[in-house]
Amino acid sequence: MKLAILGTRGVPPSYGGFETFAAELSTRLAQRGHEVSVYCREAPSSGLRPPSPLCGGEKATSASSLSSLLPSARGEGGRRPDEGSTWNGVHRIVLPAIGHKYLETVSHGFLSALDALRRDFDAVLVCNAANAFVLPLLRAARIPAIINVDGIERRRRKWNIFGRIVYSIGEAFSVSFANLVIADAGVIASYYREQYGLSPITIPYGADFPEEDDSDVLERLGIRRDDYILYVSRFEPENNPLEVVEAYEKLDAAPSLVMLGKGLYARELVDELHRHASERVIFPGALYGRDYRTLQRNARLYIQATEVGGTHPALIEAMAAGGRVVAHDTPENREVGGDAVGYFDLRPEETLSAAIREWLANPLMAQDFQVRARRRAAERYSWGHVTDEYERLFQSLRP
Repeated sequence: MKLAILGTRGVPPSYGGFETFAAELSTRLAQRGHEVSVYCREAPSSGLRPPSPLCGGEKATSASSLSSLLPSARGEGGRRPDEGSTWNGVHRIVLPAIGHKYLETVSHGFLSALDALRRDFDAVLVCNAANAFVLPLLRAARIPAIINVDGIERRRRKWNIFGRIVYSIGEAFSVSFANLVIADAGVIASYYREQYGLSPITIPYGADFPEEDDSDVLERLGIRRDDYILYVSRFEPENNPLEVVEAYEKLDAAPSLVMLGKGLYARELVDELHRHASERVIFPGALYGRDYRTLQRNARLYIQATEVGGTHPALIEAMAAGGRVVAHDTPENREVGGDAVGYFDLRPEETLSAAIREWLANPLMAQDFQVRARRRAAERYSWGHVTDEYERLFQSLRP
C-alpha cells in the first residue's frame, strides 16, 4: 500500500513519543513492502520558522502566508523538492511550519494535508487530535484516514483557553470525520466512549531495544553504570521536571540525577531547572538512538513523572530496558505499569523522595520489580505486534 503519516515532527525522531512512534511504525511497514511517507517539519535553521522562545523572541509568520510556504508540485527540472530524501526506507516529505506554540502543529498539519491531496495515498495516519481539522479535507478527497488521538491533550497545563478549545474541537472532529480512531491506552478509549459514544481501537506503543553495545555516553556525562537516576521527558509543566529535581534534592545521599530532555516553549521553567544544575543534577539535553538506549539500560532507577497522556513510550522503554521504575500515580501509568513498577504522588503530598530512598535502600525489592517490569513489557509492548495491528487496519480500508 501507499501510506502516509502526518502530524509529527518527522523522522528520524528528535523530539518526543509521537516521533518515536512514527519512526518505529514507518520503518517496519516499509520493511514489509509498503511505500511509506512521513511528513517532517523543516529545521528551524531554514529561516522559514522563527526562533523558539528559548532562543529569544516569539515571532510568527502571518497565517495568510501559509499558502506561499507550500512547495510547488514540481521543482527545478520537473522534480519534486522532496524526492530522494529517505530514511530507513521511508520517504521524508519536508514542509515548513509556523514557529509558534499555538500554530506550529496545526500549520504543518494543514500544509501536509494539502500536499497529501495530490499524492494518491491509499491511506493516511494522522497523529494528534490537534490535527483532526485536516480530516474533512482528506475525507472530501476520499482518502481513508486513521487518527491516533494521543492523550487528553486539552488537560495539559501549558495550554491556555484557546489551546484547550482547539483540542476539544479536535476530539469532536476525530470522532466525526476519521474512518478509524486509535487510542494508545484503555483510559483514553474509555474517555472517548463516555464523552462521544465512540469506542476507539486501542493499540499501545512498543518497546523493542536492539541488541547492541553501549555507546560512550556514560563516560561523556561522567557517570557510571547502575549509579544514576534517570528522568526522560519534555520539560513542560505537566511532566513535572522541577518537582522531580526538588524531590531529589531532599535526599542526603543518592546517585546522580540525569534529566534527559529539553523544552521548546516553557522558557521560565527551563531557566528555573537549569538553576538547579550541579555535579549531582545533570542536564545533557535531548539524546536519541544508542545514547538514549544506553542511558535506559544502565540506570539504577527510572522516574516517570507525567500527569497526562496515554501510553508513554519512555515508560515502557524503561520497563523493557532497565526494569526499575517509579511512576507518577495516574490511571494511565497504572494501566501500563500494573504491579511491575512503583508509584508516587506529587500533590497534595510529595512522596517521590521517600520512594527513591526506599528503592535505593532495598536492592532485592528493586530486583524483583525489575524482573516483573521486563516480563510485562515483553508480553504487552512489542513494535512487531503494533505494526501488525496498524497494517491490518490499513488493509481493512481498501475498497
